[in-house]
Amino acid sequence: MKKWIKNFFLIASGGMILSFAGFYIWSQITYKPAEELFYTTNLLDQNDKNGYLLFQPENQKTNNGIILYPGAKVDPRAYAYLAEQLTQKGFTVLIPKMPFNLAIAGISKADKIINDRDEIENWYIGGHSLGGSAASIYAFEHQENIKGLFLLAAYPADSSDFSNTHFPILTIYAEHDGLTTLDEIKETKHLLSDNTFYYKINGGNHAQFGIYGEQKGDNKAQINVFVQQDQVIREINSWIERIE
Repeated sequence: MKKWIKNFFLIASGGMILSFAGFYIWSQITYKPAEELFYTTNLLDQNDKNGYLLFQPENQKTNNGIILYPGAKVDPRAYAYLAEQLTQKGFTVLIPKMPFNLAIAGISKADKIINDRDEIENWYIGGHSLGGSAASIYAFEHQENIKGLFLLAAYPADSSDFSNTHFPILTIYAEHDGLTTLDEIKETKHLLSDNTFYYKINGGNHAQFGIYGEQKGDNKAQINVFVQQDQVIREINSWIERIE
């Protein structure tokens, strides 16, 4: 009997190790930044030695910071164009690298960023897809320190119910999104505050909230990726100007 139990635990342990190894390998197969990003941004100058990518305005001090949580299995560098264009609006933008490339596994990543950048007085947080849901959890738990939440093809986690608050939220969604559908956006409106702004990108899709090419399960966009990106940049900037 004892031998049977020992064999059982050996088999179970081996199964768990194999399962984790499979999950880890899966998590490392990411959506890489598209080639055009290396020609349109200073991406080659970026590194994540502090655990995040840092984009700052040139020759300009700013007290406004934006934290962007990447979508599931999306390389943080895929949001470089979005980040660099926002720095031209006067924001410092930081994009953390997530454990297993899943923002839901690194919800508290914003803590280190905020502690590192004590010159920033006003913090805004958001994310793309699953990154937006993770950012909503952080924002909900830190409403005293976060000025607003933006959701890109995303909606709040069930535990982040802002409906009884006046917390500033921006939700941007796309007409042809095959992964965060319009129905899902509508079904989760009850979790948003009465201070939520909505913006629909006509012709846009899910993957073009970053620049990393096509994504499995998504629909084909009817507009150029930079057209979609520029709309996102404009709306985030306008929204922050309204709520400041």
